[in-house]
Amino acid sequence: MSTDTPLKPLVEIAGFRTDSRYRLVHFEGAGWEPLAPEEFEPRLHQLFPDLDPHDPERVHWEDRPWEWPAWRPGEA
Repeated sequence: MSTDTPLKPLVEIAGFRTDSRYRLVHFEGAGWEPLAPEEFEPRLHQLFPDLDPHDPERVHWEDRPWEWPAWRPGEA
């Protein structure tokens, strides 16, 4: 058996949308959640304490890695 088989992502971040401050994030075993940038890493570490959020094999961004929609307090 080959050890070069890519690992399945544990976390998937949906495509970028400008009409929301959130990005939809899918956590293996927990489903999809809308998360703001400040919520992403704490939630990731809550579910997967040892996971490196910058591991491209385990954390897959559909587009624009680490980019979140612009949002200012007071906006809906």
